[in-house]
Amino acid sequence: MIEVLRLDGKRVWINPHQIELIEMNPDVTLVMLSGKKIILRNSPEEIIDKIITYRKRIGAFKNED
Repeated sequence: MIEVLRLDGKRVWINPHQIELIEMNPDVTLVMLSGKKIILRNSPEEIIDKIITYRKRIGAFKNED
């Protein structure tokens, strides 16, 4: 799970493997595989860095180093 910050300031943890895409509308919006949308304060770069760190931590893909 990765921690993200909703637009209203609440911290939530999401499964990064369930993210379908990241949109800028102009706010950053995660579109999940379920179709649910989550609007965030985090930048897209910050989210991507968190996903990479998470995947390295769990050893999901050794060839991503």
